[in-house]
Amino acid sequence: MTLNKLTSNRAVQMLNAAAEGKYGVLGVVSYNMETIIGAIRAAEAKRAPLQILLFPWALKFSPLFVDFAVHAARSASVPVTVHMDHAQEPEIIDRASQIKAPDGSPAFDSIMVDMSHYEKEENLAKTTELVKLCHSRGIATEAEPGRIEGGEDGVKDTAELQGMMTTAEEVDDFIATGIDFLAPAFGNVHGDYHGVENIHLDYDRLASIHEKSKGRVQVVLHGTNEFIPEILNECIERGVTRVNVNKMVLSDYFEYVNANTGKVPLTELLETGTAKIQAQCEGWMDAMGCSGKY
Repeated sequence: MTLNKLTSNRAVQMLNAAAEGKYGVLGVVSYNMETIIGAIRAAEAKRAPLQILLFPWALKFSPLFVDFAVHAARSASVPVTVHMDHAQEPEIIDRASQIKAPDGSPAFDSIMVDMSHYEKEENLAKTTELVKLCHSRGIATEAEPGRIEGGEDGVKDTAELQGMMTTAEEVDDFIATGIDFLAPAFGNVHGDYHGVENIHLDYDRLASIHEKSKGRVQVVLHGTNEFIPEILNECIERGVTRVNVNKMVLSDYFEYVNANTGKVPLTELLETGTAKIQAQCEGWMDAMGCSGKY
């Protein structure tokens, strides 16, 4: 059985290579230009693959920001893709899937069809319909079986909804929708854990999900705030190919900006802040084994 139907899709090719090489690809949640520039500089310095993750918020904030992300990704000297994460409205998915890169290809290489705020049957029905739409436009898709607890900046707040662990049955149900990437819930949460000691992942569940989905879709990881390299490596060993990161690569930037805004020239603030993002991205690329792959 082929891994999926979109074999020429750049995001699919990237995660297929990660699965074969048993390493993780950094997926950087990006809210501003500094993050995109810093992450791509890190990827080029480390000769590593990279995925830039934008929330639907970015499209609502300014289509120019999306254009910048796409241009920056396509201009990089290593493979960089653009992914829309947690797209929770059919209208946004339709709109995003119609945006084109300068060469006429889809601006978004992949879109997460996140209908996890619905009950399972409606989630599956909506996911199936939206996956067909994206695939018809050459865009890879991702979905969340079960429900990862919590919420984060730029995503509809699901903190009031109960998290639901992904089951083996759901793996089959969601793969049947045609998705390319699977984002399982196995104890991971969006937002903060408030200490590494509070991170309780069901590694056996993750391993069984990977075994069941192997050869059909790639497994991706959400909810990594406060993760340490040992935890990430446990996940990558059990089949994770892309690791979504937020504060893991932005914490030094936040600390620097908070301490220096209004105290140093804006140009210095931007340059130093970007360098801090780059340095953290490089560290995680080394930790996840994707450095030197390109």
